[in-house]
Amino acid sequence: MRRGLASYGALIALLGWLLSGCGTGDAGKTTHSDSGAQPVVVSPTSGSAMKVGENDLVFAASLSPAKVPVVARPFLWVSSPAVNARMNASKTGELGALTVSYPSGYLTPAQMRHAYGVDQIVGDGTGQTIAIVNAYGSPTIQSDLAAFSTAAGLPQANLTIAYQGGGPPSSSDAGWALETSLDVEWAHAIAPGANLLLVVAQGPYGSDLLEAESIAISQGAKQVSNSWGGGEFSGQSSYDSYFSAAGVTVFAASGDNGSGVSWPAISSAIVSVGGTHLSVDRSGNVLSESGWSDSGGGLSDYLPIPSYQSANSAVQAVCGSKRGNPDVSYNGDPNSGVPVYMTTPYYGQTGWFGLGGTSAGSPQWAAICAIANQARVAAGASTINGANNLLYTFNQGAFRDITAGSNGGFNAAAGYDLVTGLGSPTADTINALVS
Repeated sequence: MRRGLASYGALIALLGWLLSGCGTGDAGKTTHSDSGAQPVVVSPTSGSAMKVGENDLVFAASLSPAKVPVVARPFLWVSSPAVNARMNASKTGELGALTVSYPSGYLTPAQMRHAYGVDQIVGDGTGQTIAIVNAYGSPTIQSDLAAFSTAAGLPQANLTIAYQGGGPPSSSDAGWALETSLDVEWAHAIAPGANLLLVVAQGPYGSDLLEAESIAISQGAKQVSNSWGGGEFSGQSSYDSYFSAAGVTVFAASGDNGSGVSWPAISSAIVSVGGTHLSVDRSGNVLSESGWSDSGGGLSDYLPIPSYQSANSAVQAVCGSKRGNPDVSYNGDPNSGVPVYMTTPYYGQTGWFGLGGTSAGSPQWAAICAIANQARVAAGASTINGANNLLYTFNQGAFRDITAGSNGGFNAAAGYDLVTGLGSPTADTINALVS
């Protein structure tokens, strides 16, 4: 197993730490990979300007929330340039890279859907809208999503882009563009019938991102995904209203630097998604799943335990009097990551990238929620009103209980733990969300 980053990666990480506010969040922590993967850092660079398209929505800068003391970064790990080069060189056949077996075990949409029981459920998210909130967006997301869909044998997606702050950002950021591509493409991979709404914030600042959150909910999304975060802070609960609306569930990645918590995932109004290492066979049958070493997780320094956790005695035994996270888990280790297609240059590379991070799990959980909500609506029921209110009432057998692995501060264990939460989804989880 390899540790550490290439020298240029370390330099970029240092620059990203300086640009993102030096001690804000966990951006300044030393990060690492078990396989040569590199964590994305926020390093704004001039690039192609975003443009308003035919179906895009523009929201004038108006009642932005008070300044939030967070400069967010995407929770994303990128495989080494050498691995990504092999991925692009290995493309064969009409369906491109997704028809071959990837280096390092990258999973196809079909394998992922089977691993988590999605293919056992009738439904594809039709009639539901999944909102993705990110800073900067990607100037090539429409064409990249189309190419990804063709490669994966998926139907073409219905994607709308909404811009916070009076118009498109004046430039793009390669790291956030890659995050945007991951989130949009893999939400579509799991729920290919759902409408996609990408809400682009002007920058990685908490105030902009919260306003983007409000836009997502105002446009009718019943499931919202956030694959970014920063450090928690005193008074953070005062912003919970941005993640709370009737019939809406908001998801967030728990973080990619091992034990510790981040905002907004730690919010009691959010379903926090931790990371695992998932091993499957060629058909997607699960061979094993364990807690990922870099999965965020821990106890809040500020928030009391919410009622949905305290009502579960086994969970309260782990959390005590504090809000614990993550709530659930999903594949996140770049060793078992996913292929993503992007033509916006990322350090000179375009095409296929191998990606991981807890950011991969958040949009896919949102897609699972969309499939459950599709069935609920068809049965005449309301959409889920904050999934944590249901998830913590399920029998533990509804989840794939993750009992191995550690995030450096906590160990995965039977039942709820501070690495993988309640566990990973199964067909039983989705059926329980429907009923």
